[in-house]
Amino acid sequence: MTQSINSRESVMQFVKYACVGVLNTLVTLCVIYVCKSLLGVNPLVSNAIGYVCGVINSFLWNKNWVFKTSGHYCREAVRFLVGFFVCYGLQLLVVWLLSYKTPLKDFRLEIAAFTLSGYGLATLIGNVVYTVVNYIYNKIITFRG
Repeated sequence: MTQSINSRESVMQFVKYACVGVLNTLVTLCVIYVCKSLLGVNPLVSNAIGYVCGVINSFLWNKNWVFKTSGHYCREAVRFLVGFFVCYGLQLLVVWLLSYKTPLKDFRLEIAAFTLSGYGLATLIGNVVYTVVNYIYNKIITFRG
């Protein structure tokens, strides 16, 4: 019975984590749009500002809603950033390996006006790897309270 409750809680926690991920994407894209299109900020600077806002948003929601920890903000923020960079690096490695070192590099699927390339598929797989590994990292290391 306890294992069933813990399993259900873990699934709900991951669902919350995924919801925060969707929110982060929206925050990041909105900030990039506002900076670039409405304020005339350089596109690369707008992108960086958008990602900083997305990471801050992610940290706050994960700390206070997903993992509900009362740990020290600075310590958890540093761990969170380390996890972000490690998992992003892993995601980038997966995308590179799949895109350039496997037969997926030549993959192309055309359906009506939509084309799914090997790189696009590798990016989707890389994002799944990032999401799962980053969730585990945050659960075990960042917000282990």
